Amino acid sequence: QVQLVESGGGLVQAGGSLRLSCAASGRTFSRDKMGWFRRAPGKEREFVAAISRSDDSTYYADSVKGRFTISRDNAKNTVYLQMNSLKPEDTGVYYCAAGSKRYSIPADYDFWGQGTQVTVSS
Repeated sequence: QVQLVESGGGLVQAGGSLRLSCAASGRTFSRDKMGWFRRAPGKEREFVAAISRSDDSTYYADSVKGRFTISRDNAKNTVYLQMNSLKPEDTGVYYCAAGSKRYSIPADYDFWGQGTQVTVSS
């Protein structure tokens, strides 16, 4: 089992920044991919970013490339999502997830955190 706890969400003005954290515990080594997804009001959950444990490869949705950065601290078992130049359309609940297969497919992730709300005002 893997337990994931997100933190760092909040209310920010457009153009601002936030850093989300995902603290992982349990058998984290059993899952290669750590990903961030978000769900905007009335929309499906969508991929934001992912990082591979095996080779540190990173992956981003086109909508966040150049603005968001995913990273991890193995010593702290924590994954981060640095979000810069935030836009109102970035508003949503952000979820951390752990999985082993395709990095952008929610169904391929086995463990999920409870989510943290990010609200970007215009």
